[in-house]
Amino acid sequence: MIETLLIIEDEKLLGSELSRHYRQSGWDVVLANNLTEARELLLSKKLDPLLILSDMNLPDGNALDFMEKIKKNPSDSKTAKAHGAFAEWLFLTGYGNVPDSVRALQLGAYDFLEKPCDLDRLDLLVASASRSASIQRRVADQTKNRHRRYLPDAYAGHSQQAQDIRQLLAKLTQVPFSALIIGGESGTGKGLAARILHYGGSRAQQPMIEVNCAALPRELLESELFGHEPGAFTGAAGRHRGLLEQADGGTLFMDEIGEMPLDLQAKLLKVIEDHKVRRLGGEKEIQVDVQIVAASNRDLEKMAQDGSFRADLYHRLSVFKLILPPLREAVEDLDELVPLFVAEYNAKAGRQVKDIPDTVWQKLKAHNWPGNVRELRNVIERCVLFADGSTFPGQWLQLPGQPILEALQTEAGIWLPLDGSMALDDMDCFIIKTALERADNNLTAAARALGATRETLRYRVRKYNLKITD
Repeated sequence: MIETLLIIEDEKLLGSELSRHYRQSGWDVVLANNLTEARELLLSKKLDPLLILSDMNLPDGNALDFMEKIKKNPSDSKTAKAHGAFAEWLFLTGYGNVPDSVRALQLGAYDFLEKPCDLDRLDLLVASASRSASIQRRVADQTKNRHRRYLPDAYAGHSQQAQDIRQLLAKLTQVPFSALIIGGESGTGKGLAARILHYGGSRAQQPMIEVNCAALPRELLESELFGHEPGAFTGAAGRHRGLLEQADGGTLFMDEIGEMPLDLQAKLLKVIEDHKVRRLGGEKEIQVDVQIVAASNRDLEKMAQDGSFRADLYHRLSVFKLILPPLREAVEDLDELVPLFVAEYNAKAGRQVKDIPDTVWQKLKAHNWPGNVRELRNVIERCVLFADGSTFPGQWLQLPGQPILEALQTEAGIWLPLDGSMALDDMDCFIIKTALERADNNLTAAARALGATRETLRYRVRKYNLKITD
């Protein structure tokens, strides 16, 4: 793929020479003689260069001011952020100026060179800067894809509860909240809601870090959250940046926060209040700006009242509360969720399941769904993976508490449930009926397939009132 190099240079001879050189190196080179031309190219003509090589001082202004406006204040144009903001900048200047070089690096310039510069060295910097810009662009593209994937509409369902949740998610993505609690039973989609809040909000370009507080022992959770310095404890050989540091500028999603020990809750509260974190064994505090999204399937308000969760932390986290409803209270959402999951696993497994029988819908809507949407997803995955054709195989639902009215038949044999949902006589009847159907109701052929005598089979046919041809 041919990438674009924008050169901003008012010295015509140098500009022409650099353009010729980099065209020969495989670049699509665009030359601007001043900042006005460069602004027109980036903002109006939507030029999207991978790399910008610019003189520092141009007839109509300072290139550093121009870069700062493009990178950090794209209010002039809705396209500014996409056209030039993720390019790497290399600066050339006719004289050394320490304040300018420091400012260039602070603003995010890749490097700063004095004229005349060695062309071989410039080539190395161009190659290195282009690799860096490619990585930035790839990360930005991935973030955009995640952003589209996690729009509020990703919380599917047409029940009133689902509509209310979508509306609240849409509002929350528009406000810069510092902390929020997501409640609801396990499997209701708390992780999905957290990702919608992050990737739909103003911090979407920054990291989202996730931690399950119930999955780590106390000592490891403390180290993971706050980080540590070398020698802070036995085995701490090197420095470790904690998750709070890693999430700086972005979001820290703390799942099952109700399982966090009380002493760590106090440390977390201090970080949220002071916007500073101190690593274990560290002597200085580090400034952090983190949006906290906490989730729990337990009632944190009740826990705060009985002392098993710090009340001050609860009140600090509950700037907003989002309570997700259980699936059993919004059974009508199955009409949207089931086809959605079927399509998802069709794509993953190369299946073509399209038809969902009424008997399947009846079973799905009669189930209580204690595991909520997570349980539903797992059930749909199993059924789609075991499907042989376009019809949804209801025999693989295997929902607890529901009788399995049909057994799975294959060319090689018959599958029967051993969970007490089918009586022994029912199994016997089903086996004989299946054998007769496969033998076109021919008693002799069915007896041969079952390894039984005609007399034995005839007795059972009469017992279960089945049809035969001989």
